[in-house]
Amino acid sequence: MDTATPAVTVALHDGTSVIASSGQVDARRHGELLLPAVDRVLAEAGTRLDAVTDVVVGVGPGPYTGLRVGLVTAATFASALSVPVHGLCTLDGLAYAAGLEGLEGPFAVATDARRKEVYWARYEDARTRTGEPAVDRPADIAGALAGLPVVGAGAVLYPDAFPDARGPEHVAAGALAALAAERLAAGQEFLEPRPLYLRRPDAQVPKNYKVVTPQ
Repeated sequence: MDTATPAVTVALHDGTSVIASSGQVDARRHGELLLPAVDRVLAEAGTRLDAVTDVVVGVGPGPYTGLRVGLVTAATFASALSVPVHGLCTLDGLAYAAGLEGLEGPFAVATDARRKEVYWARYEDARTRTGEPAVDRPADIAGALAGLPVVGAGAVLYPDAFPDARGPEHVAAGALAALAAERLAAGQEFLEPRPLYLRRPDAQVPKNYKVVTPQ
């Protein structure tokens, strides 16, 4: 599952292929949409939650609130089922999906970080990220990414900075699950299922606020 972008996306993978998936794009209703999506996917697959052997979750980067919905849900399922939970970078899932659609490297991935910024990373190919994800203004990285295709909604939002925008715009849990299955089969390590924010939350505790005490 992944809720790091406006897409609320869930998929079930049997180790060979995706057997059911669901995806809705709504930046304000992650909490409302995620559990019904899980129910739909299990119903479509004709299975129960207790048949799940591993949980995979996108760790971002992404905005604070939406990202935490997926991470908390994944951790809760893993705890209830006594199964491992594996973290994957959401940008890696987008890169992998672009590779499935035929895009060859090098390229970059960019998602909307709000505040007129993007979360982004460069890739040698669909499975190989070069460097850590970052958050920047599009104009500040346009030169560094000049000539490269850029995958994701961040590229679509800023065509002046990223003229060669490519799909998919949003991550799909099916691609995330397929990438995880490959890594599990190869015995590769995963990220800890902890949020990758890259910057402080939008909500801040006010400074120098007035303390009111009873008389």
